[in-house]
Amino acid sequence: MKHSAPGDGLTVSSIGLGAMGKSAYCAPTDEAEAIATLQPAVDIGVTFIDTAEAYGPFENESLGRALGSRRDEITIGTKASSERDDDGTIHGRSGSLEYIRRACDRSLRHLGMGVTDLYDLHRADPNVPIEESVGAMAELVREGKVRHIGLSEASASTLRPAHAVHPAATVQSEVSLFARDILRNDENATADALGIGVVAFSPLGRGTLTSGIRSLDELAPEDARRRLPRFQVEAFAANRRLVERVEDVAQERGATVAQVALAWVLPEGVVAIRGCGEGAVGRERGGGGDRAE
Repeated sequence: MKHSAPGDGLTVSSIGLGAMGKSAYCAPTDEAEAIATLQPAVDIGVTFIDTAEAYGPFENESLGRALGSRRDEITIGTKASSERDDDGTIHGRSGSLEYIRRACDRSLRHLGMGVTDLYDLHRADPNVPIEESVGAMAELVREGKVRHIGLSEASASTLRPAHAVHPAATVQSEVSLFARDILRNDENATADALGIGVVAFSPLGRGTLTSGIRSLDELAPEDARRRLPRFQVEAFAANRRLVERVEDVAQERGATVAQVALAWVLPEGVVAIRGCGEGAVGRERGGGGDRAE
């Protein structure tokens, strides 16, 4: 597995693990299965695991404890999300200094670590200048609680002033055959110009670009994907026809659908994190058995 070098000196495997679906949003969840995924992921060369306090909330970050003695082999990234109490009560998006400091300390407790490798602002707060939010994250770096900082779903106009306050290692956005926006707008070009690495979440279309989801009936009633436009009946049917074309390409090359989808994403120079509904890292169901990605 090749390695990619995001900005600010951070280097991780080109395929990582997006842990969100292990405890939230993609029903059903299974903590034992989630923990069992981590060690094999490290075994096949994955060195990046992405989590956030919002996933659960809080439960997802505790997966970091399951790495045990292999913690030093992994880059762990987590995120400040919407402001919330310790019981999970949400008070809305926040990018304030007070919230970011409190959220970071709480994340470190849940992770069982004294420092996190990467700390993202999950969403920019429209009521707080991005320079102030990034300034708060920069303080965490100076205090030794955070090694690198990043932004999630930030536009080019947000990246530039943020990066001027403190170098961002990464910017996280959805990138797949179904999600090409950052390749068409100025976000990817700006990140490249500034030396910021792009972390692509849902590179397998939230499970549609695999051999897994062929019908909406396969999703549990409480699965959060059912609320997304892409998973409404007509849109899903249209997208399935597109996936069938990818299946033809995969069959011609003796590959899985997931391998073809990742082969399209990775040349864009991103770090792809397989996530919610996209299967265990490095493996896909079907196609003559499990295949290493």
